[in-house]
Amino acid sequence: QVQLVESGGGLVQAGASLRLSCAVSGSPSGSVHMAWFRQAPGKEREFVAAISWTGIITLYADSVKGRCTISRDNAKNTVYLQMNSLKPEDTAVYYCAGTQRVLRRGYDSGQYDFWGQGTQVTVSS
Repeated sequence: QVQLVESGGGLVQAGASLRLSCAVSGSPSGSVHMAWFRQAPGKEREFVAAISWTGIITLYADSVKGRCTISRDNAKNTVYLQMNSLKPEDTAVYYCAGTQRVLRRGYDSGQYDFWGQGTQVTVSS
């Protein structure tokens, strides 16, 4: 069973940067495709970014493309989400997700079997 623990969230001003981390345990991280999703109050959970287990393939939502970078360090069993030029609309709980299945639709939350508890990101204007 894979366990995921997010960290790095916080309260920042618009224009600032944050780096979220997701620690992966319970399975070799090299075999798990990973993603970040987020959920704002009153809204559905939405896709942010995904990365293949090799790190070669990445996918981004249009809303964060150019501002966010997903990466992974399999030696440290950690996945990162670097977020720059943060906007108030980025405010949400950010969730790390993983799957060991073949990833066909990285943007689809239903593809992922493992989820973290989430970390709050709040961006003030």
